[in-house]
Amino acid sequence: MLFAIDVYYYEDSAKIVGVLFDWKDQVPQRFIVIQTDKADDYVPGEFYKRELPCLLKIINEVDICEIEAIIVDGHIYIEEGLHGLGGKLYEALDQQVPIIGVAKNSFHSNKSTIKEVYRCESKKPLYVSSIGLPVEGVAEKVLNMSGKFRIPDILKQLDTCTKDRVSNS
Repeated sequence: MLFAIDVYYYEDSAKIVGVLFDWKDQVPQRFIVIQTDKADDYVPGEFYKRELPCLLKIINEVDICEIEAIIVDGHIYIEEGLHGLGGKLYEALDQQVPIIGVAKNSFHSNKSTIKEVYRCESKKPLYVSSIGLPVEGVAEKVLNMSGKFRIPDILKQLDTCTKDRVSNS
């Protein structure tokens, strides 16, 4: 089972959403939605300080021993040897579960730690990275996820749910 997680920030709160699924699924098996009080302010270059507490809160809702990997909307590394959000999460979880980063945008100094994945007819790649699993195999699995567009269907559903003001729990 995989657990993809994302956070959306409102002026006065944050919405944290997770979806449980298997690689071949077309739709999530389960949504988990948490609304929380205002998160820390964004500090340039330290995004993880805002996002990490929210991610850890939703991870507490699942048994990580049953999770093959956690997928985040972001990068594992911001450059070789320097952790981004995904790497910080991996460390916060005491390296108990692999983390996969699926980012829509590249990070200027992060070329050696990602695999560009071109899905379907898209001319723009997804930037896939991982820690705890070989990135080549992860990139292949992301390439083959269900969906006819650049963003796999399940990750698009996660994004839509996260941004929806109405709770889907």
